[in-house]
Amino acid sequence: MAQRRHARHLRGAARHRPGGRPQWDHRPPDRPRHLPVPLLSTAEPLFRGHERRLKTTAVTRTTPTHPTDTRRAEAQRLETQGQHSPHAAAETLAQIRAHLEPVIRGQPRAIRLLLVALVSGGHVLLEDVPGTGKTTLAKALARALRADFRRVQFTPDLLPTDILGGSVFDPAARSFELRRGPVFTQILLADEINRASPRTQSALLEAMGEAQVSIEGTTHPLDPLFFVIATQNPVEFHGTYPLPEAQLDRFALRFGLGYLAPDEEVEVLARHRLGEPLSRIEPVAAPADILALRTQAAEVAVDPAVARYMVDLTRATRATEGVTLGAGLRASLALMKSAQVLALMDRLDFVTPDHVQELAVAVIAHRLVLDSQARFGGLSAEAVVTRLIEQLEPPR
Repeated sequence: MAQRRHARHLRGAARHRPGGRPQWDHRPPDRPRHLPVPLLSTAEPLFRGHERRLKTTAVTRTTPTHPTDTRRAEAQRLETQGQHSPHAAAETLAQIRAHLEPVIRGQPRAIRLLLVALVSGGHVLLEDVPGTGKTTLAKALARALRADFRRVQFTPDLLPTDILGGSVFDPAARSFELRRGPVFTQILLADEINRASPRTQSALLEAMGEAQVSIEGTTHPLDPLFFVIATQNPVEFHGTYPLPEAQLDRFALRFGLGYLAPDEEVEVLARHRLGEPLSRIEPVAAPADILALRTQAAEVAVDPAVARYMVDLTRATRATEGVTLGAGLRASLALMKSAQVLALMDRLDFVTPDHVQELAVAVIAHRLVLDSQARFGGLSAEAVVTRLIEQLEPPR
């Protein structure tokens, strides 16, 4: 009976409200009674007085971080930092050198300079007499890096299309297709480059300077690792064409290997009795590792005083007596990039004047042109650079 009286009381109270609706009915006056009331109304919250508390809770609620996740993130950060440290980079380069030295005995300086040119993104000109291991050094490097390797024997009848490639008609498809030449590789050995005509030699200018080639008006990018190792014989002049200055300027370094000491030659004979040493080289790195080292080497610090020392050294070649053509800006850039790699090899994150002095002859000498009087007087470009190193005061 009490429940019935309570219901009649609610119905009676509703008659005195607008629309004749009970107090708990929050529908608008024009809303039909048969439509349900939404559980959450944007105009009137269901839980009055608690909307501020609900919003505050929704904003401030966060997911707690587990201590294990924090330690794992810190470990990953330290691991990444360790991989990009000078010690890790030096260790990678040391492993490559350790695999090359048993094959190229007695040439630690040549291996060191070759890796400097590779990591700095430059190219190398090996100038020495036959039989000193120039070709073997190039092949050994390609094996140690698991890199794509192509060799081109330069001859007087070699054409630019033999290096770059060209369009060939496909009868089946009735269209022309690009047949890529040996320049589309990662490590290219240009053997006896001075035996080809200047026209053929110039085919490598764009490839070495811009890492791309133009074939019939279309530009084709080369592999990011693209690295040229060119060889030439400085003694034999019959049937050769001297490299033009523009071509020489594209090489970051030029150096020779020289003959081995007697004990080292005996050791080479003993190793060859057990088989070809080149076939026993196992890959210790990949092209991606070299690209990562290039990025890391670019971050090695160069003090403004050391940079000024590099510029003064190259500019001094232009004002030296007996030098017709001195070193340009490309020499300064090559010297800086090479010194950064050398510092990385020495487990340093900054360049020192000693790095500059060690590389100056290999980077600058081949870019100089001496006049006839200096050449007949026995002056060499290497002697000019060495004398300038002795005269210029390095920064302290």
